[in-house]
Amino acid sequence: VPFVESGGGLVQPGGSLRLSCAGAAYSVSDEIMTWHRQTPGKAREWVATLFTGGATFYTESVKGGISVSRDEAKNTMYLEMNSLKPEHTAVYSCRKHGATTWGQGTQVAVSA
Repeated sequence: VPFVESGGGLVQPGGSLRLSCAGAAYSVSDEIMTWHRQTPGKAREWVATLFTGGATFYTESVKGGISVSRDEAKNTMYLEMNSLKPEHTAVYSCRKHGATTWGQGTQVAVSA
């Protein structure tokens, strides 16, 4: 598995989570990295991209509420999510740009 996601869980509306994407076969600093999410019955949705130079891009629906970053020493990319809402409930996955497979992802559930 190229990357391993973790950090998901059950959180109340308004809460925060930090998801991790640890590089197991690649360096997160040497690849264009992306976060995606999927809810049952819906297509997987792109959430954010982190370029090797540090630039970040986010889907419009999450702007202002999330940020993506990386720790080179830990070879890990992060997705910080704040002010969570029930509609953020999904399985979040990461991968490098151009990859054709997915890891197991990490489940985020936002509920009172």
